[in-house]
Amino acid sequence: MAFPRRLLGLSLRVKELGAALFFYRDLLGLKVEADPPRYRLFPEGKGFFLDLIHDPQAPLRPYPSVGLYHFALLLPNREALAGVFRRLLEAGAHFEGAADHGVSEALYFRDPEGNGLELYRDRPQGEWPKGPLMFTAPLDLEKLLRENPRPAPLPPETLLGHLHLHVEDLAAAEAFFAGRLGMEVTLRTYPGALFFAWDRYHHHVGANTWAGRRKAEEGATGLLGYTLLAPPGVAPGAFRDPTGALAEVLTEAPLPLRL
Repeated sequence: MAFPRRLLGLSLRVKELGAALFFYRDLLGLKVEADPPRYRLFPEGKGFFLDLIHDPQAPLRPYPSVGLYHFALLLPNREALAGVFRRLLEAGAHFEGAADHGVSEALYFRDPEGNGLELYRDRPQGEWPKGPLMFTAPLDLEKLLRENPRPAPLPPETLLGHLHLHVEDLAAAEAFFAGRLGMEVTLRTYPGALFFAWDRYHHHVGANTWAGRRKAEEGATGLLGYTLLAPPGVAPGAFRDPTGALAEVLTEAPLPLRL
C-alpha cells in the first residue's frame, strides 16, 4: 500500500546559519532557495520543504525541553538509507543510535543545534507487527551498511515521514491530534508516549512527555511550525499545537515549490 503524503514541511529557527546549511545542504544534499532570513531547503523531488529561519540573536533551546523531539525523513529503501548513513558517519555527524521498530528501520542523528533528525525506511505494510504496532529492538548496523558500499546524499524522492514532539501533557496532545485533526491513535502502550496517524499509517505524529515540563526561552532555536496535508473531512486552518508550534493544515496539495 502506498500511503499519501501528509507532511509537507516544517520550519526551524536557527542561530548559526552556516553550520545548519553545511549539515542540511552540503551533507544531506538538499537544494536551497535563499530569501533571507528564510532559507528553504528541499530534495530534488520536492516532496517536502525545510525552512531555516535565521536569527543570530536566538538563544539555543535546551535539550530536552517541550518542542521538537525529532523530525523524520522517509527514504525509499535500505540501499538509500545505508548510503546516507555512510555519508554522515564519514563526516562525523552526531549519531545517537539506531532501532528496528518493526514497521521501520531508523537511524537517529542531531543537527548542529541539537534538533533531532531520524532517517528511516518503512517495511511493506504486510510485514508490520500483528501485536503492538511498533516496538524498539536493536538494528544490525553492519548488515545495513553492507547494503551500499558508497556514501550518498538523500535521494530525490525523500519525504517528510513524521514528526515526534516533546509535550507537557498527553491528554492535550490527544485532544489536538486525534480530536481536532481527526488522526487515529495507533499506539498507546509505549511508556509516556502516544502515536497518531491518518490513512492507517504507523504514525504521522508522535508525542511524549520525556522532557517533563521544561521549556525553552521565548524566541529560542527549534521548531516554529509545520504544514500538514489533511484527508477529506478535516477542517483546514492554522492552529497552535500543544508545544506552541504553528500547525498549518491544508486540504489541497500546493504547487511543488510553494509547499
